[in-house]
Amino acid sequence: MSTIETVSPRGRRLAVVTAITGTVFIAAGAFWLSFTALADLARRSGIDGGQAWAWPLIVDGIIVVATVAVVALANQSRPTWYPWTLLAAGAVVSVTANAIHAIIAADTDVPAVLAASVAAIPPLVLLSITHLTVILTRPTTARAANAIEDASVEAATSSRPVVVPEVEPAQAVELPVVSVSERRVEAAQLREVEGWSNKQIARHLGVHPSTVGRWFTPAISGTKEETS
Repeated sequence: MSTIETVSPRGRRLAVVTAITGTVFIAAGAFWLSFTALADLARRSGIDGGQAWAWPLIVDGIIVVATVAVVALANQSRPTWYPWTLLAAGAVVSVTANAIHAIIAADTDVPAVLAASVAAIPPLVLLSITHLTVILTRPTTARAANAIEDASVEAATSSRPVVVPEVEPAQAVELPVVSVSERRVEAAQLREVEGWSNKQIARHLGVHPSTVGRWFTPAISGTKEETS
């Protein structure tokens, strides 16, 4: 048994809480450094001092919102190109603007490359730490799906209701006996007749997308052998 598997749920939650607390503080510091630099650049560019605070809030706010959207849509069938585009655009604008401000505001004896490199770190850290924070705060849906999948397979070979293993401390859920072969037949019909993707079929049948992929793999390999 690996070290990760032997960690108790309480210890895992404590580690996650500690990590989230650290990432929040780091994200706040990175956001503040980037915010002050972009606000000063906005004032230098002619925006009124009472309104200059809104510009960095818009630029860095796009990074935060787009990162949350990308992670939220990661396991869904919805397209994610738009939030990825917003995330990339926000990161490029923030890093470029911070670098320009550093070059303008730096002392003459400091190389421009060094000033720009130092100023580019806060927005990059904000991007990465926001992504990490969102991942840490997400529920363990993948582990829950795998546990339900394993319970369903075991139910197919047993005449008794199967109790799903606990992913987090919670009440056990009993699943009825479900035939894997029936699910495979339904999955094949949905794919061939309806033209559904593996993710759509997995959501409909309540299994993991990788399980649906394994169902179709033998059929594909067998077709190749017949045609060779």
